Amino acid sequence: MVRQLLGNAGSAFSVEKFHAALKSQGLAVAKDTVHQILSYLEDCFLVCTVWMDSDSERRRMVNPRKAYPVDSGLMALYNRSEKANTGHALETMVLVELQRRHADVHYVHTKSGREVDFIARLPSGETQLIQVCADLTNKETAEREFRSLIEAAHEYPTATRHVLTLNRPGLLPAIPEGILVQTAYEWMLK
Repeated sequence: MVRQLLGNAGSAFSVEKFHAALKSQGLAVAKDTVHQILSYLEDCFLVCTVWMDSDSERRRMVNPRKAYPVDSGLMALYNRSEKANTGHALETMVLVELQRRHADVHYVHTKSGREVDFIARLPSGETQLIQVCADLTNKETAEREFRSLIEAAHEYPTATRHVLTLNRPGLLPAIPEGILVQTAYEWMLK
């Protein structure tokens, strides 16, 4: 379970699907035990889970959570690919900063199936929709990130919209009105 969670930081994690995978491998474990283990991993500050934002408690409970390591340095220990997972590491760092700011953090799944990495409700009363993208230089990537924010803005009209990147973006397609694109370090220092 630790390998699954830390090796796939920022990915959806469903206790039910993980339990089914264990069962299919012939491992007899109760679903409640899997829930308990996940709770223990959160209690010992190894992982943090983020729930989907919804007014409906049932909808929130049936959708998978996104799991992140509390320390992005742990990701490299469980990375099974040869590539660095810069985007998920950056997303993890943004989550840690939001938690440091005492924000209530969830992710957004829009009606058409688009996802926004975080919706953060800060103690000041401000709400932020945040997309994290390591590299915005690819036109299709930038447009996909912008579309998700624009669609989520219809559901959260008072939220400010942010795209956080690793490096200062070079030439970008036209940035839609109301979206602030900045480096994650500039946002963190604000």
